[in-house]
Amino acid sequence: MARRSLAREVALQMLFQIDLNPDVDIQDVAEMMGERLKDAELREFAWGLFSGVREYRAMLDERIESTAENWKLSRMAATDRNCLRLGAFELLQTSTPHRVVIDEALDLARKFGNERSAPFVNGILDKLVPAEKRGGDTGTVMENGG
Repeated sequence: MARRSLAREVALQMLFQIDLNPDVDIQDVAEMMGERLKDAELREFAWGLFSGVREYRAMLDERIESTAENWKLSRMAATDRNCLRLGAFELLQTSTPHRVVIDEALDLARKFGNERSAPFVNGILDKLVPAEKRGGDTGTVMENGG
């Protein structure tokens, strides 16, 4: 597994944890990240994703829900919801290329979701790609990575 992929996986797991258990102490989250990620650079990257999603959560949730036709966040599977939050944060608030963000989100959705998770996440994140990131590319990321 690529280094940043592991950091994204840990960030997703922590987002899932705090989504289902909002009373979890943030220090406990930081300690759990430290246990999973021994490399300081990866811990910093994962923490940046985790804390960024928390900081921008209201905006992310609004954007996701307005893009996900006929879906409320509360009806989405917790893994899908948090894959979307993580992916939307990276798309909207970082310089990570959109294809990387979507590919990583699809890998997480396949690993932690069900058979419908990856297409669901793909469809929503593709609609959230900012025009300046998309450039001349208007195609959807394909399920097989193509």
